[in-house]
Amino acid sequence: MKLSAPMQKFVVHWGEMGARWGVNRSIAQIHALLYLADEPLHAEEITDILQIARSNVSNSLKELQAFGLVSLEHKLGDRRDHFVATHEPWDMLMAIADARKKREIDPTIAILQECAAYAEQDPETPKVAAERLKRMEDFVTNLTDWYGQMRDVPQGTLIKLMKLGTRIAKFVGG
Repeated sequence: MKLSAPMQKFVVHWGEMGARWGVNRSIAQIHALLYLADEPLHAEEITDILQIARSNVSNSLKELQAFGLVSLEHKLGDRRDHFVATHEPWDMLMAIADARKKREIDPTIAILQECAAYAEQDPETPKVAAERLKRMEDFVTNLTDWYGQMRDVPQGTLIKLMKLGTRIAKFVGG
């Protein structure tokens, strides 16, 4: 597989964007490459195209599989593992959101619940701090509950809601 200039630019930018979001640059570049690929690629091909270490490719592919962004495929007569990315941007967004929720938000809620409960009982914690911890816990919990509800809304409906933008406020009285 040969990358054209726009493909190269996308792969490089996706890597930079991933790094800004706390994802290893190589992971994001491999994801971009597989997203653009018209057929599954094996690790050696990815190594050759992106000019990154084979061990880095292997670790990155495991991470991408854990995120649900890349899956494994086999080709008849070829013992090597081949990898393919989901090509639906909406599915990519949901996989990333789910992974980040599990990794970042769920532990935060647990800590907030613990801190708010402890602060409420702790005579050394100022009342204003205890109230702010509780407000933050409520906010993050409500946001997470809303996210869970939105995950159950059909994709087509969510896209229509997104396209409505601020006009949706008219329907809810805002």
